Amino acid sequence: MKVVSTNKKARFQYHLLETYEAGIQLLGTEVKSLRQGSASLSEAFCKFEDGELYLLNANISQYSHGTHWNHDPLRKRKLLLHKKELLKISQKVRERGLTIIPTKIYFNDRGIAKVEIALAKGKRLYDKREDIAKRDMERRLKRKLDI
Repeated sequence: MKVVSTNKKARFQYHLLETYEAGIQLLGTEVKSLRQGSASLSEAFCKFEDGELYLLNANISQYSHGTHWNHDPLRKRKLLLHKKELLKISQKVRERGLTIIPTKIYFNDRGIAKVEIALAKGKRLYDKREDIAKRDMERRLKRKLDI
């Protein structure tokens, strides 16, 4: 598995409850650009439109050797999931007020581009502070053990 891009802010800003693996509908130049490793998920999110799940604001840079047929870097991309998974996710989003965040884009063992999405609940400010304090304590303990 070759990871192309990860959303590092997602774990800090959200409680990730469940993760799913989704296929992504891409154009040829987008696949070539992903193979070069030029993608960003920092502002990306997922949204339901007409019963389909779309990835929005994911920045896949234009392919460097592309022609005038190159793709738009911020276009919306359809995520490919089974119908039962789509219904399950949409029901949880409607009932609990959760959001869908893409956590990483990668190529699986067969060379197919996949997106890992997560059902997430936003963290409060005090939750973020607790995470920072916990990280600092772990760093201090690690430093003391190394000395």
